[in-house]
Amino acid sequence: MEGKQQQHQPPAGRAVMGAASDERRSEDGKDGAGCETLGRPLGPTPSQSRFQVDLVAEGAGRPAEELRKASREDGAAGKGSEEAKGRFRVNFVDPSAGDESPGEPGGGSSEGGNVSFQNGGDTVMSEGSLHSGGHHHYYYDTHTNTYYLRTFGHNTMDAVPRIDYYRHTAADLGEKLIRPSLAELHDELDKEPFEDGYANGDEGTPAGEATASYTPDSKGVVKFGWIKGVLVRCMLNIWGVMLFIRLSWIVGQAGIGLSVVVIGMATVVTTITGLSTSAIATNGFVRGGGAYYLISRSLGPEFGGAIGLIFAFANAVAVAMYVVGFAETVVELLKENGALMIDEMNDIRIIGAITVVILLGISVAGMEWESKAQIVLLVILILAIGDFVIGTFIPLDSKKPKGFFGYKAEIFMENFGPDFRHEETFFSVFAIFFPAATGILAGANISGDLADPQSAIPKGTLLAILITTLVYVGIAVSVGSCVVRDATGNVNDTIVTELTNCTAAACKLNYDFSSCQPVCQYGLMNNFQVMSMVSGFAPLISAGIFSATLSSALASLVSAPKIFQALCKDNIYPGFQMFARGYGKNNEPLRGYLLTFLIALGFILIAELNVIAPIISNFFLASYALINFSVFHASLAKSPGWRPAFKYYNMWISLLGAILCCIVMFVINWWAALLTYVIVLGLYIYVTYKKPDVNWGSSTQALTYLNALQHSIRLSGVEDHVKNFRPQCLIMTGAPSARPALLHLVHAFTKNVGLMICGHVHMGPRRQAMKELSTDLAKYQRWLIKNKMKAFYAPVHAEDLRDGGQYLMQAAGLGRMRPNTLVVGFKKNWRQSDMRDVETYINLFHDAFDIQYGVVVIRLKEGLDISHLQGQEELLSSQEKSPCTKDVIVKVDYSKKAETDTSVAFAPSFSERTTTSRKDSKSQPSPLNLTDQRLLDASTQFQKKQGKSNIDVWWLFDDGGLTLLIPYLLTTKKKWKDCRIRVFIGGKINRIDHDRRAMATLLSKFRIDFSDIMVLGDINTKPKKENIAAFEEMIEPFRLHEDDKEQEVADKMKEDEPWRITDNELELYKTKTYRQIRLNELLQEHSSTANIIVMSLPVARKGAVSSALYMAWLEALSKDLPPILLVRGNHQSVLTFYS
Repeated sequence: MEGKQQQHQPPAGRAVMGAASDERRSEDGKDGAGCETLGRPLGPTPSQSRFQVDLVAEGAGRPAEELRKASREDGAAGKGSEEAKGRFRVNFVDPSAGDESPGEPGGGSSEGGNVSFQNGGDTVMSEGSLHSGGHHHYYYDTHTNTYYLRTFGHNTMDAVPRIDYYRHTAADLGEKLIRPSLAELHDELDKEPFEDGYANGDEGTPAGEATASYTPDSKGVVKFGWIKGVLVRCMLNIWGVMLFIRLSWIVGQAGIGLSVVVIGMATVVTTITGLSTSAIATNGFVRGGGAYYLISRSLGPEFGGAIGLIFAFANAVAVAMYVVGFAETVVELLKENGALMIDEMNDIRIIGAITVVILLGISVAGMEWESKAQIVLLVILILAIGDFVIGTFIPLDSKKPKGFFGYKAEIFMENFGPDFRHEETFFSVFAIFFPAATGILAGANISGDLADPQSAIPKGTLLAILITTLVYVGIAVSVGSCVVRDATGNVNDTIVTELTNCTAAACKLNYDFSSCQPVCQYGLMNNFQVMSMVSGFAPLISAGIFSATLSSALASLVSAPKIFQALCKDNIYPGFQMFARGYGKNNEPLRGYLLTFLIALGFILIAELNVIAPIISNFFLASYALINFSVFHASLAKSPGWRPAFKYYNMWISLLGAILCCIVMFVINWWAALLTYVIVLGLYIYVTYKKPDVNWGSSTQALTYLNALQHSIRLSGVEDHVKNFRPQCLIMTGAPSARPALLHLVHAFTKNVGLMICGHVHMGPRRQAMKELSTDLAKYQRWLIKNKMKAFYAPVHAEDLRDGGQYLMQAAGLGRMRPNTLVVGFKKNWRQSDMRDVETYINLFHDAFDIQYGVVVIRLKEGLDISHLQGQEELLSSQEKSPCTKDVIVKVDYSKKAETDTSVAFAPSFSERTTTSRKDSKSQPSPLNLTDQRLLDASTQFQKKQGKSNIDVWWLFDDGGLTLLIPYLLTTKKKWKDCRIRVFIGGKINRIDHDRRAMATLLSKFRIDFSDIMVLGDINTKPKKENIAAFEEMIEPFRLHEDDKEQEVADKMKEDEPWRITDNELELYKTKTYRQIRLNELLQEHSSTANIIVMSLPVARKGAVSSALYMAWLEALSKDLPPILLVRGNHQSVLTFYS
């Protein structure tokens, strides 16, 4: 241990990392060889304490030559150590110098030599090394980071801020380091080592965990910059077939003016979506999965899972759509040259199938090949656009009959306004154009392959939108200024004599095309190949069409598997898990490629995409709408984690973008929009129902919190009203899994009605209890959710149960959502327990009444606590599934029983129980004894349907109505709805009818249904002698018998044991004692067949009735009965008959 070293202060300002590490290694008896380093984890061995801090001298135990050598190297590395007292500098010495052992982690590469660490030991990494993982990985644990690196020139365990503390485990950017925990900095140091080798009872982090480093093979991994990865892809995807085939037709129909408006409207939608995408992409590190990743991490798995699936499918079908577009163009060329193979339809299928196989080959070859292919296609596309622009300036006489005259003001003026034909409208033209504007997510979809997605996605996407929009507008204006709407193509239609009735632009240019109207063969309206006709070199336009279709198909073929792989990795749809696997250094989703290929091939063989195309557009638009909505939602939730680096967004503009996307969906195709909504909703409901076990800190969680907070604050300003009273229960369950019957019964009348808090008082050593508190909180809250309990778990640490109960009663809850009723299980073993525990238990009731709480005591004759039964959770689940429970085998650990029964709300932790079961696993498990089997059966009885039976309410004393409200609430639940309420009240024999009528009137005014009212006139009759004798025998061990002792002895005994029953007290409360015994007789007579009994709880005056006598009353009253609830409200009305 380091504690053996001499403690003298090393010089301020510098230390040599390698030296200190070597020193530790030599002291542990290790020689520092590579094999030794590989043989054990880096950092401290588990036997070393992570908490004991000793000042380490640089020279302790080292030969003088070694020190001199180190000082020479320090001097060579830099002379500024004297001046650098305010900060810290570490020199990593090159391994070639021979000072470091082969296993030393600091010197793994040439870059590792002389790396200067400033500001507390963080390297200043370049952006490239930060994102690519780099080639130099330094491993630290809490020892190396705090023992041997001095922060600000002082020895301290505190670590300075650095990026490695904030990484996810196994991040591919670098190591995950664990900063010193608060316990390590704050807890007192132990004098003796603990048995397990960890100080302070902490399960010390093994060094392997402390440096959860993950070093991917960075050689050969392809990462793209913003131009190659985003800009090129987006431009290729946005510039589709529309650019060459449909844009001229749109100008003919809508005119130049409205065409620019159409392009502008589409651009508004895509720009807003681009801004929203940029905001999400810059709000933290983006992994692979594109639109799915962005939406799922923002809105949660429900929306993300729904969109991810349809977006991946839409991309797969889009491959088919683009390939068929390509095949159609090829078939047109074959047709012109009379070279058709079979017929048009089958040719499209053959060419499409061959094309998609070639594209699949390019994709599978790897992202680098695919990227190169994209660059080639972009070059062809730009050349085709350039070819068209040059062509517009070269008006040839041969092209004039086809309607192309070059730039003319007359043509511009004529084509500026709309001329809709064939039932086309502005919106139908917009619907045809809009798919040409999609494709803005092509870059984001391969986010996992980008070197720096946060920077690349905003720059590339927005610039691509700008460039493509300018090109669209430029071509629309150009083609509208050069080509007339209708032309015959006939050279003989020139005008020789001036016509008086011809006002068209063509007439002014000496051509009369009126002969072919309304259906001409050429012109903007009629010829889809206008751009080929205008261009300088027509085959280049065909090449451009091929390039546009193939590049879009290739981008979609790459996007779909990447999105699908990310979706499958998150295991949102368990059936698709097999597609999560990646292959090769780039983690290529080969199975996803194959699936995409098969889907695309299937749709190519259909070769009729007029129906499926609008659905694809709507699928894309649905994802755009959700990306916009994500930004709005995240901004609305005001989560502190929402702080995008990209600032040029606005939550209301994003909301407008989402609404516009939904409107455009209906404009394009109303039935496809409805179908998309139904599919998204169906997938959303499925994922919500399945509840995937993920937590991504979504804005849905943030907004849920914000709404809860705002409503809680609003609620706190509202005064309580009797009509809105709800039983809000604090149940002293201990570990919730230990007393399932207590939990299920209370849940039956609080579910969806009132608050339910499971209180758990941890006693024992404070340090151990504090550690248990944090682990139990997460564990048992999960248990409650898993068992569909609408409840909260609230653990506290206290010296005893009473203190813990007081803490919970005073502090549990929030604002108006605070408990008003204490629920405890009956202390069945009170006669065998330490009477101080009984005193504590009874004092809980007194404390509850002092704080104006109602009290409910629940007793099952079999008992409530099943924590001593090992594996009880598995048992319960197996019992629920199978009706036969007699053959269930369970291991019983009797050694723990005494420990578990000491407190109503304290059971050993789950980890203790599981440890015991592992130890005993070799021994033969014993079958349950009859008592335990009955206890286990009783613990599940409230989970079953209760059938047509009675709930007997013994409303003997008016406590405000809680005794009546609880049974009523039970009957409103599905499992209890067939039960009937029978009411029992006390009365006089000569007034039974009057009392019954009075109670019936009261119940009818309260609007509570009842099956019968029984008035008991014989409550005050003396109980049977044998029952009185049994009671006296029960209390005998707890009596003081002061009359038989001297006064001083009796007083001393009463002071030391205040729970003892005095003779005077027994005589004073004789009538009340007899009443409890008599009531038990009546209960046995009238309610022995009831499903559950709800009865007024007798109240004992504080300081007058001893704990033993009160406990004896409760025992006498409730013994040998069906499940009984002893209820006492706080004597404030909880029922009213006023409206």
